[in-house]
Amino acid sequence: MKYRSVFDIIGPVMVGPSSSHTAGAVRIGRLSRALFGRKPSHIRLHFYGSFAKTFKGHATDVAALAGVLGLEMDDPRIPQAVDLAQEEGIIVEYIAQEAVPPHPNTLMVELWDEQGRMNATGQSLGGGLVQITQVDGFNLGLSGESPALLIFHKDAYGTIASMTQLLAHARININHMEVSRKDKGKTALMVIETDELVEPAVIDRMNAQENVYKIIKLEL
Repeated sequence: MKYRSVFDIIGPVMVGPSSSHTAGAVRIGRLSRALFGRKPSHIRLHFYGSFAKTFKGHATDVAALAGVLGLEMDDPRIPQAVDLAQEEGIIVEYIAQEAVPPHPNTLMVELWDEQGRMNATGQSLGGGLVQITQVDGFNLGLSGESPALLIFHKDAYGTIASMTQLLAHARININHMEVSRKDKGKTALMVIETDELVEPAVIDRMNAQENVYKIIKLEL
């Protein structure tokens, strides 16, 4: 992970105590909520590695919950996240996992309601920077620093080309792109990060393409 300035190392303006264990957890929670796209009725937070050992002492559990509730890293209401979730009728669970993760500060967020469920795994890299490494079992590397489209589609010839052509026609520049699949010919996930916001009309045209199942628009 490359730091762009000294402020990435010092950390963001935030409610403490730690940029890795608090601010990073807030951001993973916010990204997970944005990917889910609505208020969940249930939240289950899985802590791995260093997070599993220290999440209570560093308030990582409260920070992650605050992020899922949509709070910013500097929101003074972060310490009241548990009360806020109760007021909204959201059921919350916290689980310390024994499995050893690739990164010591790893959090998996499970969200669900009567419409469906989703899980996202993120790593807190320090200074408030994070990376979402998995969504619903698909591997990816999403920072949340740029607008992004997560395109769930059939793993079929021409699908990637059709998406990039539509963005090119709309004069949208792609700054990062990756594709993940579980099995050949089954569902795949295309992640496209862009320099500009993608207009709803462009996303509608992308959604209308053959083999596209669902598109999640991520803007934070």
